[in-house]
Amino acid sequence: MAAVSWKEMLLLTGLVVGCYWNSLSCGFAFDDVSAILDNKDLRPSTPVRNLFLNDFWGTPMAEERSHKSYRPLTVFTFRLNYLFSELSAASYHLLNVVLHAVVCVLFLRVCRLFLDKTFSLVAALLFAVHPIHTEAVTGVVGRAELLSSIFLLAAFLAYTKSTGADHSIVWAPIALTVVLVAAATLCKEQGVTVVGICCVHEVFVAQGFTLPMLLDMLRQVVQGKDGFPYAVLQTLLKLIVLIISTLLLVIIRVQVIQSQLPVFTRFDNPAAVSPTPTRQLTFNYLLPVNAWLLLNPSELCCDWTMGTIPLVESLLDLRNLATLVFYTFLVVLAYYSLRNRHSSAKTVIMALSLIVLPFIPASNLFFPVGFVVAERVLYVPSMGFCVLVAHGFKIISHKGHLKKMSWLMIGVLLTTHAVKTFNRNWDWESEYTLFTSALKVNKNNAKLWNNVGHALENQNNYAKALQYFLQATRVQPDDIGAHMNVGRTYKNLNKSKEAEDAYLVAKSLMPQVIPGKKYATRVAPNHLNVYINLANLIRANESRLEEADQLYRQAISMRPDFKQAYISRGELLLKMNKLTEARDAYLRALELDRANADLWYNLAIVNIEMKDPSEALKNFNHALELNPRHKLALFNSALLMQESGEPKFWPEANRRFLTYVEEEPEDANGYFNLGMLAMDANENAAAERWMRKAISLQAGFRSALFNLALLYSQSKREINALPVLDELLRHHPEHIKGLILKGDILMNHKKDTSGAKACFERILHMDPTNVQGKHNLCVVYFEERDLPRAERCLEETLALAPNEEYVRRHLSIVRSKMAAMSSAGHPLTSAEGATVTAKEEELSKVKEVMEEVAEGGEEGRGVDAVGNGAVEKNVRKSAVEGLGGVDKSESLDNSQSDKRTKGKSTKEIKDIEKKRAAALKRLEEIERILSGD
Repeated sequence: MAAVSWKEMLLLTGLVVGCYWNSLSCGFAFDDVSAILDNKDLRPSTPVRNLFLNDFWGTPMAEERSHKSYRPLTVFTFRLNYLFSELSAASYHLLNVVLHAVVCVLFLRVCRLFLDKTFSLVAALLFAVHPIHTEAVTGVVGRAELLSSIFLLAAFLAYTKSTGADHSIVWAPIALTVVLVAAATLCKEQGVTVVGICCVHEVFVAQGFTLPMLLDMLRQVVQGKDGFPYAVLQTLLKLIVLIISTLLLVIIRVQVIQSQLPVFTRFDNPAAVSPTPTRQLTFNYLLPVNAWLLLNPSELCCDWTMGTIPLVESLLDLRNLATLVFYTFLVVLAYYSLRNRHSSAKTVIMALSLIVLPFIPASNLFFPVGFVVAERVLYVPSMGFCVLVAHGFKIISHKGHLKKMSWLMIGVLLTTHAVKTFNRNWDWESEYTLFTSALKVNKNNAKLWNNVGHALENQNNYAKALQYFLQATRVQPDDIGAHMNVGRTYKNLNKSKEAEDAYLVAKSLMPQVIPGKKYATRVAPNHLNVYINLANLIRANESRLEEADQLYRQAISMRPDFKQAYISRGELLLKMNKLTEARDAYLRALELDRANADLWYNLAIVNIEMKDPSEALKNFNHALELNPRHKLALFNSALLMQESGEPKFWPEANRRFLTYVEEEPEDANGYFNLGMLAMDANENAAAERWMRKAISLQAGFRSALFNLALLYSQSKREINALPVLDELLRHHPEHIKGLILKGDILMNHKKDTSGAKACFERILHMDPTNVQGKHNLCVVYFEERDLPRAERCLEETLALAPNEEYVRRHLSIVRSKMAAMSSAGHPLTSAEGATVTAKEEELSKVKEVMEEVAEGGEEGRGVDAVGNGAVEKNVRKSAVEGLGGVDKSESLDNSQSDKRTKGKSTKEIKDIEKKRAAALKRLEEIERILSGD
């Protein structure tokens, strides 16, 4: 057995790179979305142990919706990709190309066991370029095939060293084989079939038995004429150890899936639910279909489910001839290889074992699988096919007159396959290119029409997506998922009536509940989303909330462990202000999934509505323990700490807001709240920096602009506040508190009474009943020495706010002043430029106090920021976790955007009251001066 030279390695690697380099420009498509983009097990925040508890798609194995595909080692390599490049698709594709090159080198090493140096290289070259492998290599999820194949081939090579030079058993290679079989199985289930390949090699190649020899030996043993030879006993011992070890692996695997097969529907595999003989005829016909894909990979398709291959419903169907020819060819090859001992027979039997045994788990012959045909499962069987082709060329090339022709054919075959592979890679560039290429091959698969629609939907091209979804319903009128997609798209187009009609059609196609029969075994769990989506649609109408609740309860009655139904119902109950029931719904969901950070977050939102902030904070913390980067929990828990007014919470609130802005660096609200925290802590420089950052990210951010202006005003930088207020009023001309603050600065610091007057008049134009605006306008009249007008203005203000004592006192002061001036013979209005007397200076002080009293009572630090919905990001999102929908994209309409406003802190309220008390004290002193006490 010749070793593989470094030149051969370079040749194979170069050929693989030449065929697949363009795959590096492809994105994530089809199943990659669920396995990579939506799989939380790739994230560093997810414990590594979850890889061994969840299936390939990140769903807990215990859940009924789990696909039961247990491939933790494959997911671990995805996690490594994520660690180095997160979701950069190129790195995932690059590793797949490298793994394919490794498989090709190992396959060449295996071929050397039963082919000569030249034709083993031919087999490896053909394997390297075969177009059937594009799904396994260019599709990222195909890595399961690549990794499993590496361990499968390594296990086989290890086993071939289990016989010593003296024909004794070498146990170390056998132990290594068992370990490698376990690794292959943890990459993909078909890895366990290498044990069968080892058994075939041991019996028919290593020991050189033929089927007639085995039958004759068995007959003699049964008749008592002879016992088993020592060599046979040694072989049996090796095989028994290997098989028992494998059975243990199988038992563990069955325990992992909890002895449950995944739930598939007739849409995934129509033949699986068909009656006899349709089921048997169709499944057997699929074997020649797969063989034809290996022989002629000209029309490849990423999805062969639904109506791609019509059912074979009769013995008279001409397609049965293809099945007959396939089995005839297979039997002839098996007969030839099992009855002869020469090297050609050994090569054929090993090729057949590589074709047949790894394909058995995907054949549907022993248990149903979730697909009709899948090109990637032909990755290992194609090894046997390539061996057969190379062996055939070897036989032809030994005939002198056909030698040159055979090599020309090999060259043409390798070239055409390489070109086809290279071109096929471009189909995997995006989901849109992939599914449109599939529709060129097959227009009878509703799933393909659906998936092109999804690709367009992801581009927000809803009108065109709708055309494809509607075509899917025409191709497969009973496809529940297609009608759900139509409904969702109509909703996105704001056509609620049409959306509801489509959801109702989907609901009518659901199987009826049969007493005593488990519902989920008769329908795909994600089809139950029709109840959720329909309820989410109609609950937008306040008069139909009870009807929506009935739909949620109907889904729960069909499947009591339907977590999403509890989540969505919790949202609805929150909207209906049934807080206790909403809390109970989330608690029930948590019983089903306590490791779900989103559920703890939703429960915290309910606690806030129930006025239980301490419990809310505990549940936010639960969410963050499970997912320390949970953005909404970070934001809302920090906001809750900020609202508490407790300085001891401020450092942690600050840390959480900082973490939030790391996750959402473009969200101005995070920086705004950091600024508010800094203002609470009297860290004015930091507050200014954060407010400026928020404003730079969101032009016209009204709360940030107002509070920045207020910060300047409080830190005696009133002049700096004016351009900020101008920007605020340019974006929000109706901002009353901004106008009040600007008017105050103009009057007290710029001595611009006309500008201040314009601000206050503008307020009263928008809101004639605004007491503060009216009162401040009175102060302007007082400043202008127009006491009669100030008196009338204060009388009108008192009529608006008869219980405001400070307005009454100010009116009394003005009247006293008017009486004093009348008795002294002074005019009640001042000419422009008149000299201010000492008494007038006192009156100026009165004016300032009047403003201060009014301002202190109305405008605390950050009043606008907390009273007018400033924290615009504060969104409560229930049911953050989406369900995997029909054709991997059925989304749920389950977000609820509720604004939560922030009240004044205890410190702020005390500061305001202190300010008011000091101002009133000063007012009393000035009143005594004016009255001559």
